[in-house]
Amino acid sequence: MSLVVWIACGVLSLFGALCYAELGTCITKSGGHYTYILEAFGPMVAFVRLWADLIAIRPAGLAVISLAFGQYILEPLFMPCGVPPLAIKLATSIGITSVMYLNSMSVSWTARIQIFLTFSKLLAMAIIIVPGLYQLFKGETKNFENAFEVSNIQLSGLPLAFYSGMYAYAGWFYLNFVTEEVDNPERTVPLAICISMAIVTSCYVLTNVAYYTVMSAEELLASPAVAVTFAEKLMGNFSVAVPIFVALSCFGSMNGCLFAFSRMFYVASREGHLPEVLSMIHVRRHTPLAAVIVLYPMTLFQLFVGDIYSLLNFMSFLRWLFIGVAVLGLIYLRYTRPDMHRPFKVPLFIPAIFSFTCFFMVFLSLYSDPVNTGIGFAISLTGIPAYYIFIVFDRRPKWLQKALDSLSRSLQIVLEVVPAEH
Repeated sequence: MSLVVWIACGVLSLFGALCYAELGTCITKSGGHYTYILEAFGPMVAFVRLWADLIAIRPAGLAVISLAFGQYILEPLFMPCGVPPLAIKLATSIGITSVMYLNSMSVSWTARIQIFLTFSKLLAMAIIIVPGLYQLFKGETKNFENAFEVSNIQLSGLPLAFYSGMYAYAGWFYLNFVTEEVDNPERTVPLAICISMAIVTSCYVLTNVAYYTVMSAEELLASPAVAVTFAEKLMGNFSVAVPIFVALSCFGSMNGCLFAFSRMFYVASREGHLPEVLSMIHVRRHTPLAAVIVLYPMTLFQLFVGDIYSLLNFMSFLRWLFIGVAVLGLIYLRYTRPDMHRPFKVPLFIPAIFSFTCFFMVFLSLYSDPVNTGIGFAISLTGIPAYYIFIVFDRRPKWLQKALDSLSRSLQIVLEVVPAEH
């Protein structure tokens, strides 16, 4: 049944990705969810999305991935003992700092390192899949007998299973944040999205099949780090390499994550929703330096304050709520702007199924974890007063305006950034 959920999450993510391919080809601006909500529902809803992103979703998401990086990079050093929590947080901070440094130094190096890390991810998966399938063909099928018994499955657990599965696939919308930097987006965006979704879904399903050749479902649940347990059972001493590959994979996610989001803040600042300094680029290195650094203090704060699971829950709740809204925007734009240029069109049932699933997951999570989702909801609602204070009322007191201008000027001088030429 877990394999069925993996495949279903892959298909759903493909639906979501196809909707985003249509949005990305008819609205060829960078910025992802924010840009689409701005086009469909106007500045107020888009600003609330941006606000939730800036103070909750992004820092929490970055903290989650980088904590995994900290945990796995120290794992080989402390084996077979546990890693002390403070050591993890310190290693994590070093990881975040190095990713920030890389992104503010060079766009081309960021991209090169991203390609290298993607290959190391696929290599790590191959190290698991190939021996696993070899075991399967050798006749290790005892864990697959009676695989589809439905007697002990709780239906109430399904939405939460989908939450975790969709979280694992949640990378399909990153390309849409950098649409302006893609050559020939009308052809490239849909192609890249479809090919990558097919590869990722098959990798995930095959990896899980490989796990089941060595472990039963109960053993899989009991293991704190499944890849390490798998490696210990099959590979002996070589198992030290697995946590290192996982750490590299997390580093790649942090890098890609930051590359995409700095572009979103850059676009929002261009629209006048964030301080102007965020849309400026570095004089020599041509990177949006301020937009990269803006997440740093907030991420470190959440890293040392929050615990990972609560961060993950309120982040997922907000993320799927707004992705659902963006896909609703696609259906809404079909009716309000039928003559819009759409090089790539999806059948209407796809966005309908996808946005329904998003809202379904969101409402069920309200039921299953009311505290964290409540906090997430409250955080996004504070965006409404913020919108009126910062954006709508432009008659600020002179002293306040003066202070903001001088702050912006000094930031420009310190960071060596200038307004970008469009």
